[in-house]
Amino acid sequence: MEDIDAIAVLQDRVRRRLYEYVAAQGREVGRNEAAEAVGVARTLAAHHLDRLTEAGLLESGSRRLTGRSGPGAGRPAKVYTRARAERSVSLPARDYRTAAELLAEAAEQAGLDAGLCAAARRRGEALRGSAEPCGGLEEAMEMLAARGYEPHLEGTESAEGAEGATGAAGPVVRMRNCPFHAVAERFPPLVCGMNLALLEGMLGADGPVRARMDARPGECCVVVEASKNNDD
Repeated sequence: MEDIDAIAVLQDRVRRRLYEYVAAQGREVGRNEAAEAVGVARTLAAHHLDRLTEAGLLESGSRRLTGRSGPGAGRPAKVYTRARAERSVSLPARDYRTAAELLAEAAEQAGLDAGLCAAARRRGEALRGSAEPCGGLEEAMEMLAARGYEPHLEGTESAEGAEGATGAAGPVVRMRNCPFHAVAERFPPLVCGMNLALLEGMLGADGPVRARMDARPGECCVVVEASKNNDD
Protein backbone atom coordinates (compact mmCIF):
# COMPACT_ATOMS: atom_id res chain seq x y z
CA MET A 1 0.00 0.00 0.00
CA GLU A 2 1.29 3.47 -0.93
CA ASP A 3 2.08 5.82 1.96
CA ILE A 4 -0.65 8.24 0.93
CA ASP A 5 -3.23 5.43 0.92
CA ALA A 6 -2.09 4.21 4.33
CA ILE A 7 -2.31 7.68 5.85
CA ALA A 8 -5.75 8.19 4.26
CA VAL A 9 -6.98 5.26 6.39
CA LEU A 10 -6.65 7.58 9.43
CA GLN A 11 -9.28 9.93 8.04
CA ASP A 12 -11.96 8.01 9.94
CA ARG A 13 -12.16 9.59 13.42
CA VAL A 14 -12.70 6.34 15.36
CA ARG A 15 -9.91 4.62 13.46
CA ARG A 16 -7.54 7.48 14.15
CA ARG A 17 -8.37 7.47 17.87
CA LEU A 18 -7.71 3.74 18.02
CA TYR A 19 -4.38 4.18 16.25
CA GLU A 20 -3.34 7.01 18.56
CA TYR A 21 -4.28 4.98 21.63
CA VAL A 22 -2.32 1.90 20.55
CA ALA A 23 0.68 4.00 19.53
CA ALA A 24 0.72 5.83 22.86
CA GLN A 25 0.88 2.65 24.97
CA GLY A 26 4.25 1.38 23.79
CA ARG A 27 3.08 -2.23 24.30
CA GLU A 28 0.62 -4.78 22.94
CA VAL A 29 -3.02 -3.74 23.23
CA GLY A 30 -6.01 -6.09 23.06
CA ARG A 31 -9.32 -5.38 21.36
CA ASN A 32 -11.28 -5.03 24.59
CA GLU A 33 -8.84 -2.50 26.02
CA ALA A 34 -8.76 -0.44 22.84
CA ALA A 35 -12.54 -0.45 22.51
CA GLU A 36 -13.01 0.67 26.12
CA ALA A 37 -10.34 3.37 25.78
CA VAL A 38 -12.09 5.09 22.87
CA GLY A 39 -15.66 4.27 23.90
CA VAL A 40 -16.79 2.04 21.05
CA ALA A 41 -18.11 -1.52 20.78
CA ARG A 42 -15.57 -4.33 20.63
CA THR A 43 -16.73 -5.48 17.20
CA LEU A 44 -16.30 -1.98 15.76
CA ALA A 45 -12.87 -1.65 17.38
CA ALA A 46 -11.84 -5.02 15.96
CA HIS A 47 -12.89 -3.95 12.45
CA HIS A 48 -10.90 -0.71 12.59
CA LEU A 49 -7.85 -2.30 14.24
CA ASP A 50 -7.70 -4.92 11.51
CA ARG A 51 -8.08 -2.21 8.87
CA LEU A 52 -5.14 -0.35 10.40
CA THR A 53 -3.14 -3.57 10.30
CA GLU A 54 -3.98 -4.13 6.63
CA ALA A 55 -2.76 -0.58 5.92
CA GLY A 56 0.55 -1.32 7.61
CA LEU A 57 0.04 1.21 10.41
CA LEU A 58 -0.32 -1.44 13.12
CA GLU A 59 1.15 -4.90 13.59
CA SER A 60 -0.90 -7.72 15.09
CA GLY A 61 -0.20 -10.92 16.94
CA SER A 62 -1.85 -13.13 19.54
CA ARG A 63 -1.21 -14.00 23.16
CA ARG A 64 -3.13 -14.99 26.28
CA LEU A 65 -4.04 -11.80 28.10
CA THR A 66 -4.74 -13.69 31.35
CA GLY A 67 -1.04 -14.38 31.87
CA ARG A 68 -1.80 -18.07 32.42
CA SER A 69 -0.91 -21.07 30.27
CA GLY A 70 -2.12 -24.62 29.90
CA PRO A 71 -5.65 -26.01 30.19
CA GLY A 72 -8.21 -23.46 31.28
CA ALA A 73 -6.02 -20.49 30.34
CA GLY A 74 -8.36 -19.46 27.55
CA ARG A 75 -7.76 -18.84 23.87
CA PRO A 76 -5.04 -16.41 22.76
CA ALA A 77 -6.42 -12.94 22.02
CA LYS A 78 -5.47 -10.72 19.14
CA VAL A 79 -3.19 -7.86 20.15
CA TYR A 80 -1.84 -4.82 18.31
CA THR A 81 1.22 -2.59 18.40
CA ARG A 82 2.31 0.33 16.26
CA ALA A 83 4.13 -0.75 13.09
CA ARG A 84 7.85 -0.12 12.94
CA ALA A 85 7.75 1.14 9.34
CA GLU A 86 7.67 4.89 8.68
CA ARG A 87 5.00 6.53 6.56
CA SER A 88 5.33 9.99 5.06
CA VAL A 89 3.75 12.01 2.29
CA SER A 90 5.09 15.07 0.51
CA LEU A 91 3.25 16.85 -2.27
CA PRO A 92 5.04 17.49 -4.55
CA ALA A 93 7.59 14.75 -3.88
CA ARG A 94 10.58 15.72 -1.73
CA ASP A 95 13.53 13.65 -0.47
CA TYR A 96 14.83 15.37 2.66
CA ARG A 97 15.92 12.04 4.15
CA THR A 98 18.57 11.49 1.47
CA ALA A 99 19.83 15.04 1.95
CA ALA A 100 20.01 14.54 5.72
CA GLU A 101 21.89 11.26 5.33
CA LEU A 102 24.40 12.80 2.92
CA LEU A 103 24.99 15.74 5.24
CA ALA A 104 25.40 13.40 8.22
CA GLU A 105 27.84 11.22 6.29
CA ALA A 106 29.92 14.25 5.30
CA ALA A 107 29.89 15.63 8.86
CA GLU A 108 30.95 12.28 10.29
CA GLN A 109 33.78 11.83 7.82
CA ALA A 110 35.02 15.39 8.41
CA GLY A 111 34.88 15.01 12.20
CA LEU A 112 32.38 17.82 12.64
CA ASP A 113 30.61 16.31 15.65
CA ALA A 114 31.48 19.20 17.98
CA GLY A 115 30.37 21.82 15.46
CA LEU A 116 27.10 20.00 14.82
CA CYS A 117 26.36 19.73 18.54
CA ALA A 118 27.11 23.43 19.03
CA ALA A 119 24.72 24.31 16.20
CA ALA A 120 22.06 21.98 17.64
CA ARG A 121 22.38 23.55 21.08
CA ARG A 122 21.96 27.02 19.56
CA ARG A 123 18.89 25.82 17.67
CA GLY A 124 17.42 24.44 20.89
CA GLU A 125 18.01 27.76 22.63
CA ALA A 126 16.37 29.56 19.71
CA LEU A 127 13.32 27.27 19.97
CA ARG A 128 13.05 28.11 23.68
CA GLY A 129 13.39 31.81 22.90
CA SER A 130 13.41 34.21 25.81
CA ALA A 131 11.69 31.77 28.16
CA GLU A 132 13.36 30.68 31.38
CA PRO A 133 14.88 27.17 31.58
CA CYS A 134 12.26 24.41 31.67
CA GLY A 135 10.56 24.45 35.08
CA GLY A 136 10.07 20.71 35.67
CA LEU A 137 9.33 17.32 34.16
CA GLU A 138 5.70 18.14 33.40
CA GLU A 139 6.70 21.22 31.41
CA ALA A 140 9.47 19.22 29.73
CA MET A 141 6.92 16.62 28.60
CA GLU A 142 4.77 19.32 27.04
CA MET A 143 7.77 20.68 25.14
CA LEU A 144 8.83 17.23 23.97
CA ALA A 145 5.31 16.26 22.91
CA ALA A 146 5.09 19.41 20.78
CA ARG A 147 8.28 18.31 18.98
CA GLY A 148 6.98 14.77 18.30
CA TYR A 149 9.06 12.84 20.85
CA GLU A 150 6.04 11.08 22.44
CA PRO A 151 7.29 11.40 26.04
CA HIS A 152 6.09 9.26 28.93
CA LEU A 153 7.01 9.29 32.59
CA GLU A 154 8.75 6.22 33.92
CA GLY A 155 9.63 5.59 37.58
CA THR A 156 12.92 3.92 38.39
CA GLU A 157 14.00 2.16 41.56
CA SER A 158 17.69 2.49 40.92
CA ALA A 159 19.87 3.75 38.14
CA GLU A 160 23.45 4.52 37.32
CA GLY A 161 24.14 8.22 37.28
CA ALA A 162 26.07 10.10 34.65
CA GLU A 163 29.23 9.91 36.77
CA GLY A 164 28.85 6.18 37.39
CA ALA A 165 27.49 6.29 40.93
CA THR A 166 24.65 3.88 41.53
CA GLY A 167 21.79 4.74 43.87
CA ALA A 168 18.16 5.67 44.19
CA ALA A 169 16.72 7.58 41.29
CA GLY A 170 13.50 9.42 40.68
CA PRO A 171 11.24 9.31 37.64
CA VAL A 172 12.63 9.93 34.18
CA VAL A 173 10.94 11.05 31.00
CA ARG A 174 11.54 8.58 28.19
CA MET A 175 10.48 9.10 24.61
CA ARG A 176 8.88 6.46 22.41
CA ASN A 177 9.71 8.32 19.22
CA CYS A 178 12.90 9.82 17.85
CA PRO A 179 12.12 12.46 15.21
CA PHE A 180 15.53 11.70 13.65
CA HIS A 181 15.13 7.91 13.74
CA ALA A 182 15.95 7.10 10.10
CA VAL A 183 19.21 9.08 10.10
CA ALA A 184 20.09 8.08 13.67
CA GLU A 185 19.99 4.40 12.65
CA ARG A 186 22.76 5.01 10.11
CA PHE A 187 24.83 7.51 12.11
CA PRO A 188 24.01 6.90 15.78
CA PRO A 189 26.90 8.68 17.58
CA LEU A 190 26.62 11.76 15.40
CA VAL A 191 22.83 12.11 15.38
CA CYS A 192 22.26 11.05 19.00
CA GLY A 193 24.85 13.59 20.12
CA MET A 194 23.09 16.24 18.04
CA ASN A 195 19.75 15.25 19.56
CA LEU A 196 21.12 15.53 23.10
CA ALA A 197 22.57 18.98 22.40
CA LEU A 198 19.29 20.15 20.85
CA LEU A 199 17.33 19.11 23.94
CA GLU A 200 19.91 20.66 26.26
CA GLY A 201 19.37 23.95 24.46
CA MET A 202 15.58 23.60 24.60
CA LEU A 203 15.48 22.74 28.29
CA GLY A 204 18.04 25.34 29.29
CA ALA A 205 21.22 25.07 31.33
CA ASP A 206 21.26 25.11 35.15
CA GLY A 207 17.50 24.54 35.36
CA PRO A 208 15.58 21.95 37.41
CA VAL A 209 15.73 19.31 34.65
CA ARG A 210 18.50 17.92 32.50
CA ALA A 211 18.84 15.67 29.45
CA ARG A 212 21.29 12.77 29.30
CA MET A 213 22.04 9.75 27.16
CA ASP A 214 20.38 6.47 28.12
CA ALA A 215 19.79 4.50 24.94
CA ARG A 216 17.19 1.74 24.97
CA PRO A 217 15.99 -0.32 21.97
CA GLY A 218 12.94 1.13 20.26
CA GLU A 219 13.07 4.51 22.02
CA CYS A 220 14.86 7.83 21.77
CA CYS A 221 18.47 7.68 23.02
CA VAL A 222 17.95 10.65 25.37
CA VAL A 223 16.03 10.81 28.65
CA VAL A 224 15.09 13.81 30.77
CA GLU A 225 15.23 13.83 34.56
CA ALA A 226 15.47 16.16 37.54
CA SER A 227 18.86 17.84 37.82
CA LYS A 228 21.07 16.62 40.62
CA ASN A 229 21.22 20.09 42.15
CA ASN A 230 17.43 19.97 42.47
CA ASP A 231 17.17 16.61 44.23
CA ASP A 232 17.12 18.11 47.72
